[in-house]
Amino acid sequence: MPLPAGGGIRAGADVPAGPSGWPLRPGLDWCAGFVAGVLDAAGTRTTDDLVVRAAGQRGHELVEHLVAAGRAVGLRFTGSSTARGVEGTGRRGGVVEAVLPGDARTVARLVGRVDPTSAAVRDMAGATVAAAGAQVVGVRALGRRQPMFDITTGTGDFVAEGVISHNCFARNTHTYLDLDAGADFDSQIVVKVNAARVLDRELRRPRWRREPVAMGTNTDPYQRAEGRYRLMPPILRSLADTGTPFSVLTKGTVLTRDLPDIAAAADDVPVGLGVSIALLDEELHSRLEPGAPSPRARLDLVRRITDAGLPCGVMVAPVLPLLTDSAEALDAVLERIAAAGATGATVLALHLRPGTREWFLQWLAREHPGLVERYARLYRRGAYVDADYRRALGERVTPLLRRHGLDRPVTTMRLRGRAGAPDADAGRNRGAGRRRVGAAPRDGEQLSLL
Repeated sequence: MPLPAGGGIRAGADVPAGPSGWPLRPGLDWCAGFVAGVLDAAGTRTTDDLVVRAAGQRGHELVEHLVAAGRAVGLRFTGSSTARGVEGTGRRGGVVEAVLPGDARTVARLVGRVDPTSAAVRDMAGATVAAAGAQVVGVRALGRRQPMFDITTGTGDFVAEGVISHNCFARNTHTYLDLDAGADFDSQIVVKVNAARVLDRELRRPRWRREPVAMGTNTDPYQRAEGRYRLMPPILRSLADTGTPFSVLTKGTVLTRDLPDIAAAADDVPVGLGVSIALLDEELHSRLEPGAPSPRARLDLVRRITDAGLPCGVMVAPVLPLLTDSAEALDAVLERIAAAGATGATVLALHLRPGTREWFLQWLAREHPGLVERYARLYRRGAYVDADYRRALGERVTPLLRRHGLDRPVTTMRLRGRAGAPDADAGRNRGAGRRRVGAAPRDGEQLSLL
């Protein structure tokens, strides 16, 4: 059990003593092991939560350390206490609890980050799935391994065929770092400067099976900071050198800098590129996305990508109800996208997930106060716009996509200059002069982000 010596914990009972020798600067691995050990030894499940209960002075210390270690690995325990000072001793008595929500998303995060062994702690049966308004009724092994692709584009739980996957839209992920999804998101960025080195090491492990890697499905890899840190060139080289197919979805024109590297990679592995272009109105763009590349610049990026012989789809998202969703506006943007050479397009209405919702509704109240009540009705059921609106938008968009030759998915991965996936031997032969690990994907393999 990964606990520091002297923990004094007994499974199935209140915890009378806490750990000794707490390090001054515990690392993430230490914190994860500590959380897992405490939960394995003393964690219990109620209807809604995971609970650790402790008593006495050392019990209070244990719970304080558990809350701190949990925060370090992204798990938000809350503490409650019935403690009173023990008269004449200066010590705390009574009972204290550390509580972690038992919903499916939190349990999945717990298992992924600290990997406790207790079946009672790991079990998702009965856990709520907030986005779906449902409960997990059971989890069972399939008896086989198969690739999984998370294709969600917003914060929440994505449930398909018994599998729960979580992918958080960028604004809300700032809250995982104790930053807020509003002003901090607009002004603070965390850069993993060793990302390329870590990725290269992982791609070269024997267990890596060259599954397709999708970049930009949560946070754009070509933000302005990439112009300074230049993390993507070595990432792209590692993916290509190890025979790993990849795709990039971006609104960042910094990608232009790396087009030679991407084109070279596309000679060896399937590559897919997608650009996000939501609207053409420059004034609305400047108010909605200050600092982001303009629609004109993004259309030029599409043109540069396709001129390099690479496929490029466009994500027309988010479509803003009552602002950018008219047939005329959609026809105009799709016409410009087709003229830039895009190979396909997908149109999606605005999602208002936690973090994004609060920020956008503040913007809407400031810029278009007359639309606030209408948005409240359209999004009365949660993050997704009303089903009738989605159907109407689909009926409006489908003939426009067909008219402009854009009724193909974003972003299909393929070798440069070919409509299909590669021949495995041809892919290996083309990369024979480069440092490579493993084989190209099987014939006919493709991946679409949406």
